[in-house]
Amino acid sequence: MRFQTLWEGRWIFAVLLALGALGSALHQIWLLAIAAGGVVFCLNFFRDPERKGSDDPRDILSAADGIVTEILEMEEGEFLKTPMKRIGVFLSVLDVHTNRAPIDGKVTYLNHFPGTYPGPYLDARNRECSSKNEAQTWAFENQRATLVVRQITGAIARRIVPWKRVGEEVRKGERFGMIRFGSRTEVFVPIGCEVTVQVGQKVLGGQTVIARFPAAL
Repeated sequence: MRFQTLWEGRWIFAVLLALGALGSALHQIWLLAIAAGGVVFCLNFFRDPERKGSDDPRDILSAADGIVTEILEMEEGEFLKTPMKRIGVFLSVLDVHTNRAPIDGKVTYLNHFPGTYPGPYLDARNRECSSKNEAQTWAFENQRATLVVRQITGAIARRIVPWKRVGEEVRKGERFGMIRFGSRTEVFVPIGCEVTVQVGQKVLGGQTVIARFPAAL
């Protein structure tokens, strides 16, 4: 377990521990069972394993654990405003929710989008959630290119946590933030990159190579 990641769940753990204490005081086994089950679930959710991905500078790593739900050529309309390939990954509540930098580089852009209100958030598997739900957009730049990563909350998630700031350097696979709970992460790569994953494939953040820069970049 990693302290910084567990710290993001401190209020949840506090509520569960209080519920367990109440169950113990009232001799209510069902309250104790709910509290224990909640602690086990949250310990699993906030797990944050060490990962080692490719060191090849041409390789682009997944920013998140989950299932690839789409690979789409489209315009990245927020920061670069240019056609790119968008690789969308859906994170269930059973996946690790730490997000990791897909390349070595500098954080050159960070913007929080509060979501469109009123109305419920869309399920993170719905591609329209990218423009409807609360989200946070990052840009990572190095000598080869600039990649855009978008963290998007799902129907349940309500908190995106940034751990880096604009101007900071990151290493490929380094943690830059997380999302609570089920959610979606999109990586926009240059149009000339070779995508190395398929829709339906399971990927691991900071480990799975999802795309590769062409030799000319």
